Amino acid sequence: MKKRILAIIPAGLLLASSAVAEGNCDRACLEGFVDRYLDAMVAHNPKAVPLAPNVRFTENGQRLVIPDALWNSMESKGSYRLFVSDPETGQVAFIGTIKEQGRAPGQGVAGAIALRLKVVDQRITEAEQLVVRTERTAQNLEKLGKPNPLFLEDIPPAERMSRADLIKTANLYFSGMEKNDGKGVYPFTDDCNRIENGSQTTNAPAPPGQARPDPKTSTNYSAQWSCKEQFESGLLHFVWRIRDRRFVAVDPERGLVFAFGFFDHALGKDRTFQTPEGRTVTGGPSQPWTWEIAEMFKVEKGKLRQIEAILDRAPYGMISGWSNWEDGMSSRARDVK
Repeated sequence: MKKRILAIIPAGLLLASSAVAEGNCDRACLEGFVDRYLDAMVAHNPKAVPLAPNVRFTENGQRLVIPDALWNSMESKGSYRLFVSDPETGQVAFIGTIKEQGRAPGQGVAGAIALRLKVVDQRITEAEQLVVRTERTAQNLEKLGKPNPLFLEDIPPAERMSRADLIKTANLYFSGMEKNDGKGVYPFTDDCNRIENGSQTTNAPAPPGQARPDPKTSTNYSAQWSCKEQFESGLLHFVWRIRDRRFVAVDPERGLVFAFGFFDHALGKDRTFQTPEGRTVTGGPSQPWTWEIAEMFKVEKGKLRQIEAILDRAPYGMISGWSNWEDGMSSRARDVK
């Protein structure tokens, strides 16, 4: 059987995993496809990676044809790498750093990418990428050096949650932030932490000479607060809608969930709201504002322990390029398989 496979598959497309020989794609196989895809973009050569004839491709929500967009401008891979592998659905998600071509050779511009690939019969049938073209994001991620080790730790078999329960728990984060009122279900561990575009946005140290803000008297939420304190403050209310919630990769062995979505910020009268203590507060952007976001969750014993995201501003109301209009404007969670 193996000899027949070797005879018909070009040597450059072979992977060592026995799962590949049987037509499946395990964790190593899926992560290998990410590297091969990125390397092909660096080479500006679609033939360097096995793409299905009808491969579907989007960048930043726009449906394009390979090679286009980052395929024409990528110069090199960065060192920051974070994966969620989902052999059950043949999908893999990735957050990492990249460089694009600059004005002259050797003057590459750093950025970050969130990537999803779907692999069927050893070919990529879907490629979805969010590219954040801000050097600060890439610099922040590179400064971290490597992802939080928690993302790589296995969950003890007896404590592993089902795919559906992992998605349900992760979605409570979105539901709790959408029109946040401080009164919802917020399943965070005491040591939960969140990183956005490489910056720590929870439990941050207070600047020298400044006191830690009090969640019960502040008018803006603070990066110095814990995950739960931020949600219980009710001060995230201006996140008016979190929609097109697409859960694209789930790894029960490690308790990981990866989602794409859009955060619409409140406008007009919805900027003014009451906190759980009854204070009237006005906050958030004064103009309609949408963040396109890729977000990864580490779930342990039914609680969110670590959160990491990259995000970039998008045209207000934009959808992913993978949803119809009704789903794209809905706050419903969807398990994308």
